[in-house]
Amino acid sequence: MGSDKLLTLLLISPIILTQSTLLFIDAKKKGAKAWFWGIWGLLQCPLPSVCYYFFVLRPYRKRLTLEEEE
Repeated sequence: MGSDKLLTLLLISPIILTQSTLLFIDAKKKGAKAWFWGIWGLLQCPLPSVCYYFFVLRPYRKRLTLEEEE
């Protein structure tokens, strides 16, 4: 393995691990298939975070604001 590949791996690994962990923890709190989000977060970056925002966070926040208005 070349030194450039090793450096890339060392730079990307903490980012992907952090993303996966944060997605898993937050999805578990919101009841949104935590294992799916955690595993997908390990596979690539940043697409899982962007999709999580649109498919989990926005609907969750909308639901909270609707419940507060009632």
